[in-house]
Amino acid sequence: MTGSNEFKLNQPPEDGISSVKFSPNTSQFLLVSSWDTSVRLYDVPANTMRLKYQHSGAVLDCAFYDPTHAWSGGLDQQLKMHDLNTDQENLVGTHDAPIRCVEYCPEVNVMVTGSWDQTVKLWDPRTPCNAGTFSQPEKVYTLSVSGDRLIVGTAGRRVLVWDLRNMGYVQQRRESSLKYQTRCIRAFPNKQGYVLSSIEGRVAVEYLDPSPEIQKKKYAFKCHRLKENNIEQIYPVNAISFHNIHNTFATGGSDGFVNIWDPFNKKRLCQFHRYPTSIASLAFSNDGTTLAIASSYMYEMDDIEHPEDGIFIRQVTDAETKPKKHLLSQYL
Repeated sequence: MTGSNEFKLNQPPEDGISSVKFSPNTSQFLLVSSWDTSVRLYDVPANTMRLKYQHSGAVLDCAFYDPTHAWSGGLDQQLKMHDLNTDQENLVGTHDAPIRCVEYCPEVNVMVTGSWDQTVKLWDPRTPCNAGTFSQPEKVYTLSVSGDRLIVGTAGRRVLVWDLRNMGYVQQRRESSLKYQTRCIRAFPNKQGYVLSSIEGRVAVEYLDPSPEIQKKKYAFKCHRLKENNIEQIYPVNAISFHNIHNTFATGGSDGFVNIWDPFNKKRLCQFHRYPTSIASLAFSNDGTTLAIASSYMYEMDDIEHPEDGIFIRQVTDAETKPKKHLLSQYL
């Protein structure tokens, strides 16, 4: 099943995997949150679990603040900070409903959480303490940091762009250009825009600059669709992760496939083999050499027999992740 460029992590979570995130400065360490109420730290090259800590309910997201501190939140509504060196934890604060998203913004040095309580909260990681609560129009499903901007995707297909240095008002209020529920938003590393996916096998490439000439560049495309017995099956696109250097991105769907896309030439660069079940989360390492792939059933068909959850670690090459230069002439 797995080739020489890919292996499966030992001691995977015992229930659905909600999020995988690499350490900010190395591809050695991977943080994984799960519905089994744990957050796990893996030493990837050694293929060992280094540490595990618990919440009192399913953990829906996790993030590194720095190489030695993990933050996490989930159904217990608690935001925890865990010191990965000393194995000490700190309950930083709470939301009034489950915490769906946890991200760090290095440019402003704040942690950001998004919740089903229809708020985003900012946290000062130094104290640590709450640094503001900001109402959103609906439940927060996904969010992404782009420089000092925050892009929030909520229920009702709304997208809000905030300035983390001035949260007094919303910079932009948008509606998703896709007709169905938003599943994931991730910002381009070059800070020009974001990619948004929906539950209906579709991805939109959007630009932040509101000027008409830039907005003309936005587009959407179908993906993660399979013909089975002459019927097209359409799958949710659950996960997006950007390659920090090339600004290309990977998508993962409930079809069990991972695709890598070149947004500039509007081309698919590659598709990996089919994984055992739905792709729940994806993460490129900071240097772009490694992709962590969470293959984890997301109960799309309710509680049926399903393959065990697993995390695959894949070494990726420039051939798989770099835009093809000679294609540019077609679009100039």
